[in-house]
Amino acid sequence: MRSVGELLEGKARALYTVEAEDPVRTAIGLMAQHHVGALPVLRGSELAGIVSERDYARKVVLLGRNSLETAVWQIMSSPVITVTPDDRARHCMELMTAKRIRHLPVVESGTLVGMISIGDCVRAVIEAQQHEIDALKRYIAS
Repeated sequence: MRSVGELLEGKARALYTVEAEDPVRTAIGLMAQHHVGALPVLRGSELAGIVSERDYARKVVLLGRNSLETAVWQIMSSPVITVTPDDRARHCMELMTAKRIRHLPVVESGTLVGMISIGDCVRAVIEAQQHEIDALKRYIAS
């Protein structure tokens, strides 16, 4: 099973973040521009939380708030659940399923190094299972 670090190696290196004081409109614009569903939220260089499309829908749209006047910190999820590059994809998938979340910031030695999604983890698990199936087929055929 692949590690989170290996998953990150296969992804684009760009890591998009937003500041806690930024307007929500800035976060939504970044998510739309870069085709991501969530962004890590920083206060300076520290990870303060995570903001997602779900946060926007539930805490801005449904409540009739203004996305230009609402700061990201007002709608972000915190404390944020994180993983390390050494964690395994299956563990992350189980964690996201249990916590009903779809994105995890990856932190190494206190520094944000990436983001993974439930899709990244599902692909890794399916790939590992396919390798096992192929090996069993070869064994049966021999």
